[in-house]
Amino acid sequence: MKRITPSHGLWRAFATFLAFATLLPPTLTASPAMEKLFYILKQKGSITADEYDLLVQTMKDEERNEPKVAKTTSSPAIVQRLEQAESKVENLESTLMNTKGQVEELSRVSDNTSPSTMSKTDLDALLSDKWYERIKVRGYIQNRFIGLIGDGDRPGVHQPNDAFVSDTQSMGIRRGRLILSGDVTDHVYLYLQSDYMAGVGGVNALQARDVYADVSLDPAREFRVRLGLSKVPYGFSNLQSSQNRYALERPDALNSAVEGERDIGAYFIWAPYEIRNRFKDLVKAGLRGSGDYGVFNVGVFNGQGINNADQNGDMHYIARMAWPFQFDNGQILEVGASYYSGRYVPTTAAMGAFAAPTVIGGGGVKDTRTAINAILYPQPFGLEAEWTWGEGPQLSDDLRTISSASLNGGFVQAVYRHVFPNQSELLPFVRWQHFDGARKFATNAPKTNVDEFAVGLEYIPYPELELTLMYSQGTRTNTTDNPAGAGARYRDVNYSYLGIQAQINF
Repeated sequence: MKRITPSHGLWRAFATFLAFATLLPPTLTASPAMEKLFYILKQKGSITADEYDLLVQTMKDEERNEPKVAKTTSSPAIVQRLEQAESKVENLESTLMNTKGQVEELSRVSDNTSPSTMSKTDLDALLSDKWYERIKVRGYIQNRFIGLIGDGDRPGVHQPNDAFVSDTQSMGIRRGRLILSGDVTDHVYLYLQSDYMAGVGGVNALQARDVYADVSLDPAREFRVRLGLSKVPYGFSNLQSSQNRYALERPDALNSAVEGERDIGAYFIWAPYEIRNRFKDLVKAGLRGSGDYGVFNVGVFNGQGINNADQNGDMHYIARMAWPFQFDNGQILEVGASYYSGRYVPTTAAMGAFAAPTVIGGGGVKDTRTAINAILYPQPFGLEAEWTWGEGPQLSDDLRTISSASLNGGFVQAVYRHVFPNQSELLPFVRWQHFDGARKFATNAPKTNVDEFAVGLEYIPYPELELTLMYSQGTRTNTTDNPAGAGARYRDVNYSYLGIQAQINF
């Protein structure tokens, strides 16, 4: 994942736009014609989709005499990046000269529409590539070591998000992701993600993580419909990719809402063009954004979790709003709120001498939550806070029934980002998390209490490699599925551990 500053991307787009404008004939200086050429270059692979978005946005701003170039300083790092951008602009100029035939062909197209509304005849005449040539391939691998510290109550510690936090495992591959994505047509964006190291029944297995399509409803792609297996738009930390997170795993309170973060669903998504670019820039600039899930997102999902069939025929309903405010000094603050409601059918099983608990409520147990978040992105100091409240399935104290009970929890995290002149990065962080509720996805929906403090350090020598060291200590309820003995109850376990992770990006 390439890490650049937001100002670098905007300067690059602005400079590239000027380079194109000086080389194009006068008949192509109108916005629709320019957009067509940029579209052709993107489809041919001469420029990336991100470069296309920046060029179109910069072109529109220039026509309104409103160039939106982020404020910057004259630091050596910024100067160096601008020089690199100028060099890339020269390469793009050379690319444009090599597409002279396309430019001449473009000048003969008489309609004045955007690429998304060009006739099939014109598109066929201008483009000869195939849809599969526009697909990108990327991914990452997380190699992890976890070492429990001290004896105490360490036998029995169980962290739902990370099987390596135990007295029986220590080293392995936490995630092995391969992603295929791209615009397969003018209106359809496809995203496929697989995990080669998914934990299924105690062993690693190949698992589908994302299989969805975004269908754009307008040329600017401000209105979209997302269909398929994708992340449920709840909260911030659930939507932030594991590739971009500082701490090794997500906080329990938020992740317990949708373990695995994904489900089959359908969502209507809206965001203004410039805000979509801002969401993208927060990731590309190394600020660890959640990605583009829209300013407003509303929809339905099954509610039983990733790769699980629906159990009651009732949908979960969800809505999310988020806005990344940008201040005059370039600092970005994102605030958001989420809400979902539905009925969840928990999995049950016998526990020692106890029979499987009875689920109270026909068609599932009431499952509803609200979350709020505020993210001050690290420029260089950052702060994250997120909290959730609601009701969900919970095993009774006598282990005999499962009914809806209240829950709450969240986290606060602080981080400092230091970028060295050679573009390597050092990111120390601290996080406190709390959760008082139940794990509805665990067998019998056991109640759990979590209080944990973690301190860590991430070092990025170059974009392809990220090294993380994290120390955690806390107390959490042992939520193994079958406590032994008729009088057994779930108990709190004190623990501390050291985690080391090497993430390889490709």
